[in-house]
Amino acid sequence: MLIPRRYLLPLLAAASLGLTACTGIPEGVEPVEDFQLDRYLGQWYEIARLDHSFERGLDCVTAEYAMREDGGVSVTNRGINLQEGEADVAEGKAYFIDSTDVGRLKVSFFGPFYGGYNIMALDADYQWSLVAGPNRDYLWILSRTPTLPDATYRDLVQRAAEQGFPSDELIKVEQGGACRSWQ
Repeated sequence: MLIPRRYLLPLLAAASLGLTACTGIPEGVEPVEDFQLDRYLGQWYEIARLDHSFERGLDCVTAEYAMREDGGVSVTNRGINLQEGEADVAEGKAYFIDSTDVGRLKVSFFGPFYGGYNIMALDADYQWSLVAGPNRDYLWILSRTPTLPDATYRDLVQRAAEQGFPSDELIKVEQGGACRSWQ
């Protein structure tokens, strides 16, 4: 199908806007400042998340962040569907949206399509992180260890609720003994 020239520029502008909207940040949410990527790199365990199709049914979920040669960050997410006994691995890349000392990145797992990765809370020792996507439909609680103290977990859930996230819909991710046979 040929697109008349007069429609091409508006169409390209709309497509571009649509793609960049995915790298947004929920209104009123502020990413952490004084962020240090080198301290964030390494393995994180997914403690809880809001439900979405690309992780549905997965437990034992981890994310591994490492430097790329082009200055970006490689992202390797691993999870297991314990009921079906199947592993799932997704590899992607991430780049800072703003300054490198602000916890706001764009992440891609397929082609030119990026999603927002907004660190809205981070432990001073980089032991836990609360991460939002481009809107309030995406939220993750991450930890350097497979479990979080109950008080820390409750605090992060409360923080998310105060920011307008549906924290009552969080799914706790299995990180216990069933995961050890897959590691």
